[in-house]
Amino acid sequence: GCTAGTPMARVFGGFGTSTGPSVEATDYYQGFKRSFEEISNADGTRAQQLSHFADAFERVRNDYVHKVDDKKMLEIAAKALRAAGEGGKKISPEAAIENALDAIMATLDSHSVYLTPVEYRETQVVTTGQFGGLGIEINMEDGLIHVIAPIADTPAERAGLKSGDLITHVDGDPIKGMNIMQAVRRLRGAPDTDVRLGIRRAGKDDFSVVLTRAIIHIQPVKSAREGDIGILRVTHFIQSSDRELKKAVLDLRKKIGRRLKGIVVDLRNNPGGLLRQSVAVSDAFLQGGTVVSIKDRDGNSRDFDATRGDITGGLPIVVLINRGSASASEIVAGALQDHRRATVMGNPSFGKGSVQTISPLDWGGAIKLTTALYYLPSGRTIQGSGVTPDIQVKNKDEAARRQEADLPNAFPNPGEGKPAPVRKRGPELQEESCPAAGPKGEDKLLGCAVMFLNAGSQAKFLALIGQRKSL
Repeated sequence: GCTAGTPMARVFGGFGTSTGPSVEATDYYQGFKRSFEEISNADGTRAQQLSHFADAFERVRNDYVHKVDDKKMLEIAAKALRAAGEGGKKISPEAAIENALDAIMATLDSHSVYLTPVEYRETQVVTTGQFGGLGIEINMEDGLIHVIAPIADTPAERAGLKSGDLITHVDGDPIKGMNIMQAVRRLRGAPDTDVRLGIRRAGKDDFSVVLTRAIIHIQPVKSAREGDIGILRVTHFIQSSDRELKKAVLDLRKKIGRRLKGIVVDLRNNPGGLLRQSVAVSDAFLQGGTVVSIKDRDGNSRDFDATRGDITGGLPIVVLINRGSASASEIVAGALQDHRRATVMGNPSFGKGSVQTISPLDWGGAIKLTTALYYLPSGRTIQGSGVTPDIQVKNKDEAARRQEADLPNAFPNPGEGKPAPVRKRGPELQEESCPAAGPKGEDKLLGCAVMFLNAGSQAKFLALIGQRKSL
């Protein structure tokens, strides 16, 4: 998802103001406190853990993108505690508060989570491009883990996991009943340790697979060539993405030289990442103007602008997107589309128009909280609808994939901002009409992008596609 990567104080200049009396002063909190004391061990840390809970709760009520219902949140937290202590079971105060915060965050939206101290440290490492795990991008779908995409050259890819797979079990335990963070905790682990996953795949009987966890190295930008066309595959927006993009363009110029006719920026299955990196990558292709604006619940807004200097020297660009292109990748595709700097091709994107801020807590943990919505240069938001390609290349598998609007507690389209710029309805093609490209000669959408750039205009491209249909 699109993450500010810094406390909100660095984005807007300060955290939200208090919405009322402290949470401890409410009657609802006293009910939560009683549930906490009933199920937690009396080990001397109760008061400290309650203080931690109150701190995290205040962050949510003050900074969440919408005002929250204190009573509802505290009742949800108390219910989670009662479930954890069912049958007279006692758990540690730390585990009790973790359960309560997980329950609260799960009711907000699919992108807000509580991070334990260990998870927060891992999150900081992930943005550097190296971390321990299986190498899969996931979200929660109907109570199961949905595989958005396996990362190239990772245990997940080597084990044959595919986009669209559902993880039903981990080490024999059902995923149903877990929230997203509880499931992630079970999937993660030390390198060289094994985990058995139950997999549900369309058209196949359920099966299981054993993966060995490893250190995952993310290469955020990969380059290739198709004749005189440069291909830039941007897989993630991490701290080094803009630097790697510039290196990749230089490498293409060295290999192709003056014959370089155009660039394909492939954002398919890119789940997003750091907001500032999406701005930096967009900036690399623009000569100025606003890339994206973000707005919090109080109406405070901030524009992120591009500077002069196009690293391609004005070469024509095609941006490829699909249902797996989310958040930061949608910012890039939408900004280049709004500025008419690129032709966007493929299938409508995921539709995630919210920004998450990772806010450290005093005891080493953090909350990843949805704090703002973002708007593209034209003033439109893609929340719940996604970026619509200029040229839609339909693929039946893509049409079946879920979007942001299908997620639990998804934000509706806010219906704010200026209307989208008026555009003529773009052409729609079937992927089967495209020539194949790529290292395995199987990527038809890439083939259409290369054909478009070689043709030199949309009219000539469509004429070539028409000739292929008539063969």
